[in-house]
Amino acid sequence: MTHTPITTPARSAAPSKGMAKTLIGTGIGNAVEWYDWAIYATFAPFFATQLFSNKDPLSAILSTLAIFAVGFLARPFGGFLFGWIGDRFGRKRSMTLTVGLAAVGSLMIGVAPTFAATGVLASIVLLAARLLQGLAHGGELPSAQTYLSEIAPRKERGFWASLIYVSGTFGNMFGALLGAVLTVLLSKADMLAWGWRLPFLLGGIFGLYALFMRARLKESEIFDAEPGTVKRDPVWPQIVRYRKQALQVIGLTVGLTVAYYTWAIVAPTYASTSLGMDRGAALWSGLVANIVFLVALPLWGKASDKFGRKPVLWTGALGAAVFFFPMTWLLGSSPWQLIVSMSVMLVFLAAGASIVPAVFAELFPTSIRTVGVGIPYSICVALFGGTAPYLQTWLNSAFGPNVFAIYTIVLLLVSFAVIFTIPETKNKDLS
Repeated sequence: MTHTPITTPARSAAPSKGMAKTLIGTGIGNAVEWYDWAIYATFAPFFATQLFSNKDPLSAILSTLAIFAVGFLARPFGGFLFGWIGDRFGRKRSMTLTVGLAAVGSLMIGVAPTFAATGVLASIVLLAARLLQGLAHGGELPSAQTYLSEIAPRKERGFWASLIYVSGTFGNMFGALLGAVLTVLLSKADMLAWGWRLPFLLGGIFGLYALFMRARLKESEIFDAEPGTVKRDPVWPQIVRYRKQALQVIGLTVGLTVAYYTWAIVAPTYASTSLGMDRGAALWSGLVANIVFLVALPLWGKASDKFGRKPVLWTGALGAAVFFFPMTWLLGSSPWQLIVSMSVMLVFLAAGASIVPAVFAELFPTSIRTVGVGIPYSICVALFGGTAPYLQTWLNSAFGPNVFAIYTIVLLLVSFAVIFTIPETKNKDLS
């Protein structure tokens, strides 16, 4: 069925009061999602021996990272479930359900029993919580970025799309800041005993607030304008029809997701556990680098609205590949080394991160936009992003950091090549 393109209103980049509430409601749920997996990576060294046997600390941390990866396996199911809900019943409903489910998972980790008290039950509770969060997170990003792209002005969609990673980075930064503060205020014994629970309990509270905010959002006009008969079309035939676009989503995501997890999330933990950097200094350094990332995001978004999506994507992927080895070699035990290496890499990664929400939305029609992005994106993140921390830890301990660096560079070059296959979608009307 052919759809008539729907032109979004030419609004100003400065949102009205009502639009500001909409942007906050969209962004806060996304921030909570990023906060969830940021604190998991940040506090894993503290709760690993609490929820697993403390007889072998390395085995405990590897088991914790393995569950981090297993949680990502639920994402494709979440991408399908909540993508289907978003395309059939509305973006708002999907976004509300995902943030509520994520809050439940965070609260479960916060109150999980210890291995010393209940044995393997503690590990099972952690696994169940991460699976719930994985299910929710699989639907969160495609629902939120679809909604944001549909309400954004056509000529400013790249700039507005940067809100996805801006809000997510705020969640990531808050998690890192909380970690830095708690390591200063609490002793190591207190952190191991109960301090690690605080971030997860706060995550549950933040999630419930985001649930309230999203329940008050209005549905996107583009979705409401879609005929009801189109919304009821079977999903799988449409997925098959747009399989090329689904593969393009995977190709564009694969390099970005591994490089982002490596530098934005895991780098401070790696610097403290493997390079001997003070834990608090590593967290503060990561916070500074993420501020640089935060500033770069909207600038790249504006550049894509002016010069096109593809030049920005090419710059980001190639720049990250070229500088990966130099920044890995620079990384050492000094905080300034972590700040510089992370900042350089995150500036290039911001190029892709800022606009892929807009690019993905522009590849699919309204009737399949959420699930069309959600399934391939979640599969890619599960297979490559979720396994990145574990794979990095294992490869670094077995072969040194060069093998994982080569692996990531190859994936970045795959993303670079895929950019040649996508159309230029700057200023495109969504259909």
